[in-house]
Amino acid sequence: MSYTAESIAVLKGLEPVRHRPGMYTRTDCPLHIIQEAIDNAADEALGGYCRRIAVTLHQDHSVTVQDDGRGIPVEMHPIEKVPTLEVVFTRLHAGGKFNKDDGASAYRFSGGLHGVGVSVTNALSTRLEVEVVRDGARHQMAFAGGEVVEPLRRVGDAPKKATGTRLRAWPDPTFFDSPTIPLAQLERLLRSKALLLPGLQVSLTVEDGVSSEWCFAKGMVQYLSEQLDAEMVAPVFSSEKYVAKGDETFPFGSGAAWAICWTAEGALARESYVNLIPTTAGGTHEAGLRQATLDAIRSFAEHHALLPKGVKLAAEDVFARASFVLAVRMLDPSFQGQTKERLNSRDAVALVARMLRDSLELWLNEHPEAAKRITELAIRAAQARTRAGQKVEKRKQSGVAILPGKLSDCQSEDTSRNEIFLVEGDSAGGSAKSGRDKELQAILPLRGKVLNTWEVEAGSLFANREVHDIAVALGIDPHQASAPDVVLANLRYGKVVIMTDADVDGSHIRVLLCTLFYRHFPKLIASGHLFFAQPPLYRLDVPGQGKTRPPRKIYALDNAELEAAIDRLRLEGVKPEAVSISRFKGLGEMNPEQLWETTMSPDTRRLMRIRMPGVETARPVMNMLMGKNESAGRRAWMEENGALVGAET
Repeated sequence: MSYTAESIAVLKGLEPVRHRPGMYTRTDCPLHIIQEAIDNAADEALGGYCRRIAVTLHQDHSVTVQDDGRGIPVEMHPIEKVPTLEVVFTRLHAGGKFNKDDGASAYRFSGGLHGVGVSVTNALSTRLEVEVVRDGARHQMAFAGGEVVEPLRRVGDAPKKATGTRLRAWPDPTFFDSPTIPLAQLERLLRSKALLLPGLQVSLTVEDGVSSEWCFAKGMVQYLSEQLDAEMVAPVFSSEKYVAKGDETFPFGSGAAWAICWTAEGALARESYVNLIPTTAGGTHEAGLRQATLDAIRSFAEHHALLPKGVKLAAEDVFARASFVLAVRMLDPSFQGQTKERLNSRDAVALVARMLRDSLELWLNEHPEAAKRITELAIRAAQARTRAGQKVEKRKQSGVAILPGKLSDCQSEDTSRNEIFLVEGDSAGGSAKSGRDKELQAILPLRGKVLNTWEVEAGSLFANREVHDIAVALGIDPHQASAPDVVLANLRYGKVVIMTDADVDGSHIRVLLCTLFYRHFPKLIASGHLFFAQPPLYRLDVPGQGKTRPPRKIYALDNAELEAAIDRLRLEGVKPEAVSISRFKGLGEMNPEQLWETTMSPDTRRLMRIRMPGVETARPVMNMLMGKNESAGRRAWMEENGALVGAET
């Protein structure tokens, strides 16, 4: 088959959207492409130009979105030389949302990404009709499959002060798993617009069905109170704060509004938004909310000496019974994908934390009785968490297996921060125990090589003592790759680190452990918990150079790094013959300080995360390498690939 210039396809206009719709929107149902039109109307309301948004679901699966905003401009675009209305609906990355420098822009804090919104709606609809009222006239235009089928035309007069946009779209069912828009999700979306824009009237009409309308005059406080079915332990704390002009850290006008409350029981209500866009998967703005709330309540508790001895409040304790609504405004938010369900902007953590912490601290001190009830709720959650973490250590042999005696456990009960090192040999295990951070790092020495478990059934695994000790220390049971994530619910460490010598035996142990985890604990790998430690193979002792450069030690992972280090020292004026090079035969040769510095310290170590390979490619290879009756296949593979593997190691 020839490969020429004609082989290269160039997708123009809206063709990329129709060719790969999943890159631009969710394809389970058309809700998101309709949401783009609703977001545009809400942005007009955010700028103060719109007082009403009306959505209608028609029986033919089409949807109408109408607002009384300013109306999309209809005059000729100065660059594209077509009506601006046509540009908005037929060009990707076109729209008013780019104009962030204009402080009066309605789209300064828009949730839209790169202007792809309604053009995607158009591209994925069999037909789209739009009517614009502005400048005393009524204009109409129609599209089919993203292309203009009825050019812009003036269809009549309108009152001089009347403005607005009405859009009706027929989503193309060939692009979606289901042509039906989930009514409950649409209602939640529209209700959120009314919630975040107090006074805005939002309505939903189902043709030949029921109608609903939302308007929250008191905004978040009213909304959050209506969502809770249990008594609050303190009044709702609601406020907002935005950056003033001249701030050197954040843009003028960015900030957050929030409502938070705590209940001792009942269901929780948690919703967050960025520039009016619901972020159902949370993100960095919620992390800032959690951090600020933790800091403020921890500060209040310490100032009033409310913390019992040995209790340390964590974010999950403070938030265990918290309900909240958070609405953030920020310039150019970065989302995870075009569907905007999760905020990724790093600045949002610091922005929300800064806006909220001082306000919450002030509120807590102004309402000391309410603050004490909130703090007591968090303390009870912390104590319950501590008891749950201790249950593993208190298990008796009459119940579940106790922790292995050779495990040197860590002190912290914060699973997300804890680490366990599976260390080759008692000698290296001794150095690791002496050099570790006892607060966060646990050590489990392994005696000899672990059993090859590729063909061992799960029910027979624990006949091997090493495998038994590993499973009990981790707190999880054998499972299949298709098992739900709940199988990791009792995992006691966020990182499981295999730490072996940098030699052939160490590599063999790594392979055996990887086989164990891939075959019997695959969720551990799939969830990103498994790592290789990378101890150095060489140590370079470099002599001092005058008073300004004292003697130093440089560690090299392999031969390539050794050569690179020598070349770098040569450029610094250090003679190679003056450098003493020693090779580590194993981890046991390192003293605790060296092992900590090179392999265990989070600040200086190098960890390699183990990824879950594709089943189709990995299983045949694993079976060939680890199967007992596959010696002929292994031999053929080694004869073919042995030189390559040797070169890489």
